[in-house]
Amino acid sequence: MWRAIGMAREAEKNGEVPVGAIVVGPAGNILAAEPNRTIKNIDPTAHAEILALRTAAIRVNNYRLTGSTVYSTLEPCAMCAGALINARVARIVYGTADERFGAAVTHFGICTSDVLNHKIEVTGGVLADECRSLLQDFFRARRKP
Repeated sequence: MWRAIGMAREAEKNGEVPVGAIVVGPAGNILAAEPNRTIKNIDPTAHAEILALRTAAIRVNNYRLTGSTVYSTLEPCAMCAGALINARVARIVYGTADERFGAAVTHFGICTSDVLNHKIEVTGGVLADECRSLLQDFFRARRKP
């Protein structure tokens, strides 16, 4: 999770919402580490999780990331949770819950739904205070007059 936090700090330095994600393969090797880049890439889908999944898939030459674990500083949104399902990720570990848009478990339970053809093991709250502080500080600074 510390590596994901490092990616979130990189996003913040670039004026992006400080969210970072990494993909760890079944053997424990880091396949990808990415920060949010929606502004830089001019792409609403350039969330850290999506970028990390893309990088990891290219690295293993397979769109299926079976047995992998994704670490994200923030609970995935609906788009990212859906991508995790489609990539057949085994586990998502996230820092802080997203009370507004969290879709892994908070609002929609996409990652654990019985309706879908794949379920993901979900672990939330890992280094939650650090992850939450990054986001709160970022938005507090943006709201200052």
